[in-house]
Amino acid sequence: MQKASKIILGIDPGTIIMGFGLIKINGSSMELVEMGVLKLATKDDAYERLQKIHDKVSTLIKKHHPDSFAIEAPFFGKNVQSMLKLGRAQGVAIAAAMQAGLSVNEYSPKKIKQSITGNGNAGKEQVMKMLQKILSFDEDPKHMDASDALAAAVCHHFQHKNVMPANAGKVSGWKDFISKNPQKIKK
Repeated sequence: MQKASKIILGIDPGTIIMGFGLIKINGSSMELVEMGVLKLATKDDAYERLQKIHDKVSTLIKKHHPDSFAIEAPFFGKNVQSMLKLGRAQGVAIAAAMQAGLSVNEYSPKKIKQSITGNGNAGKEQVMKMLQKILSFDEDPKHMDASDALAAAVCHHFQHKNVMPANAGKVSGWKDFISKNPQKIKK
């Protein structure tokens, strides 16, 4: 028997602040389940922070039982040490997801922005405002890392949802598409 709804966990990895966001998909509706950040103390040993990242991701998985896991890929920077630390944080989050039996889906920041706003160069504020519209929430997150993680989850949904019905066939233009898909028109 197939689940009526599915939950997607999105992660924005970081060694000081890790963002997380969960969405629930039920048919054609999408809703915010939870979003937030894990703040890690800089005074903690780097390996203690990695353990806390693993524990937080594992706890989120146990609490919400997501069906999918999406994570933002690190972008390439000039500081090799920062990239190494970020890669470790990402690896630990991925390991927690894999340990729970979830498949891992990685998206570049540009792909996530493109998916949410239509512009791969959009700013964090623009992505967050679009997420508020898509998911119908008003509160501004205290940290953009939370909305970045939420964006990864929504991006994953957009990448895997079937936009065209299987029986839609080829269309010759917008008029033809609308005539074959009247349910897509919002009034």
